Amino acid sequence: MWVNEMGLLPGATLAPTFYSLGESIEDWARGVLDFTDDNEALVVVGNSVGGSCALEVARQAPDRVKAIVLIGAKAGVRPDPVFLDESVRFLRERGMEDAWPKYWAGLFGANADSRVVEAARRLACSLEIGDVVRGVKAFHNRHDLTDFARSWSKPLVVIRGDQDGSPPHSAAADTASSPRGEIHVIEDAGHYTSLEQPSRVQGIIRGVLAREDEYP
Repeated sequence: MWVNEMGLLPGATLAPTFYSLGESIEDWARGVLDFTDDNEALVVVGNSVGGSCALEVARQAPDRVKAIVLIGAKAGVRPDPVFLDESVRFLRERGMEDAWPKYWAGLFGANADSRVVEAARRLACSLEIGDVVRGVKAFHNRHDLTDFARSWSKPLVVIRGDQDGSPPHSAAADTASSPRGEIHVIEDAGHYTSLEQPSRVQGIIRGVLAREDEYP
């Protein structure tokens, strides 16, 4: 889903697939760090569950991360074991074709380009169902990193669509409590803002990268 962003830092942008890296967000973050040079400074960017992984990368390697960009993601967690069990069972019994309209299609904004939504649906349906289940479990079982976000002294940039169904106060709380937090609300976008309004999101990321030399 990050094809259009790979050119923001040509030759220095990494967009790994998480599923093979382990069963948890913590495993994924360790895997991401293993892909990079120990002396390499990072600006971590993630949409949805990828944002959770970006936060965890920063938690595990705070000295290496210069800035965090969260898109449709937040530090807090509200456990919902009943929903988790129900969705995993549905995925295993019915597959992604049936699960897409039930769990994912409604996350896009009302005016999302149908071609973008269809491309996302095709990508999701191409995944092995075991990988999707692993991702759902990792997301719902992730740790709450609210305290970490509050203590993060470097830039914490939160991007959310104005039609994202997640509580807006959660994202606002992350940025308000972080010393260098900032929030960008993108009009006419849902949960997958980077897919629905790519130029707006890319512009914000470019701004973060342009200020990189200012970060300690």
